[in-house]
Amino acid sequence: MNAPPYAELAAITGYIDALLDIPAFPDYPNAFNGLQLENSGRVSKIGAAVDAGLKVIEMALSEQVDLLLVHHGLFWGGCVPISGPTYRKLAKAMGANLAIYSAHLPLDAHPEIGNNVLLAADLGLAPIEPFFEFKGRRVGCFAGVDLDYATLLGRIEQRFAQAVWHCHAGPERIKRIGLVTGGAGSDLAQAKAEGVDTFITGEGPHHTFTLAEELGINLIYAGHYATETGGVKALAGRVASTFELPWVFLDHPSGL
Repeated sequence: MNAPPYAELAAITGYIDALLDIPAFPDYPNAFNGLQLENSGRVSKIGAAVDAGLKVIEMALSEQVDLLLVHHGLFWGGCVPISGPTYRKLAKAMGANLAIYSAHLPLDAHPEIGNNVLLAADLGLAPIEPFFEFKGRRVGCFAGVDLDYATLLGRIEQRFAQAVWHCHAGPERIKRIGLVTGGAGSDLAQAKAEGVDTFITGEGPHHTFTLAEELGINLIYAGHYATETGGVKALAGRVASTFELPWVFLDHPSGL
């Protein structure tokens, strides 16, 4: 029996680093974009997931994945002792020769395979422009439109096959939409200051309901997890095609 095809881990990580501009892209301190856990150096199957949690790692191992590409990496909780859940997670991954690579804001912002541009395309928003500055880089996207609020809300709920939380505190006829996937609700005031009348993101804190009313802006929370599945799928597909490897999406929704 012939051995399955493989690619060098270093070649794959170098490719992703360049594709997403990993070394130069600013992010939150615990994002640690790039290769977070090394393996023996070979990759035969790629897995894509939103989060690098224990359950996802177990799913990856059951699928015989040896490179896991995630949006939220291993270190969001900061520096902690390697014991308890942290030990079990790392021990399982390392014992099974699983490499883990994380791309957070660089994957949100990418103009071709980023979470924001892909979701904008799904919602029929075009043309789009970069939007929402973070440390000198724009991580979301903006679209000028002429849409009824109900039409936009219907598109979003059809895309995610469920009702979404929203606050209809802005205009009925929408002209300027800002989109930032994930958890950007806490930055609602910044979105308003950047000139949008409708802001779509994944989730945000309770007080943003009254803040949206006070600012006079439409606010739609479509789900943190749900809005961030597109990028890792597109990244895994791009890498798998480039290196002629199989890949699988490991779906483990949080419901948030």
